[in-house]
Amino acid sequence: MIIVTPNIALEDSELSFSFIRASGPGGQNVNKVATAVQMRFDVRGSPSFSDGVRQRLEKLAGSRLTLQGEIVITANRFRTQERNKADAIERLISLIAKAAEPPPPIRRPTRPTRASKERRLTAKSKRGTIKAGRGKPDDD
Repeated sequence: MIIVTPNIALEDSELSFSFIRASGPGGQNVNKVATAVQMRFDVRGSPSFSDGVRQRLEKLAGSRLTLQGEIVITANRFRTQERNKADAIERLISLIAKAAEPPPPIRRPTRPTRASKERRLTAKSKRGTIKAGRGKPDDD
C-alpha cells in the first residue's frame, strides 16, 4: 500500500514494473544488467481517484500518458534496480500529489463602484488642470 495523500492510497498491484537496459556510460554493467525501470500505472482503471483528480492527473502526465490511459515512467538515474524502482514510485507520488491539489478559485470579474468611478474622473480632471497650467503663458 502506497499512501500518497490522506485521501489517496495506491495498491501495490496497481503498479507494474519491467526492467530494461539503461543507456549511457557504465561500461560492462550497462551492457549486461537491466537496471533501468519502466513503471506503468493505469490511471483510468484505478479506483483511488475522484473524477477531478483523474482529469488533472491525465493533464499533468502529458506525453507520459498512453492512449490506453496508462502513465509510463522510466527511471534510469541510478545504478541499481531498487533505487530506480523507488525513484519511479517517488516521481509518480509527486505527480499524483500535485494533481490532488484543488485548482485555485477562478476570479469573478467585478464592476467598478460609482464612488471609484468618480474618484478616477476627479483625479483625471485634476491632473489635466495641472498639465494645462504648464503651457507657455498667453501673449495678450
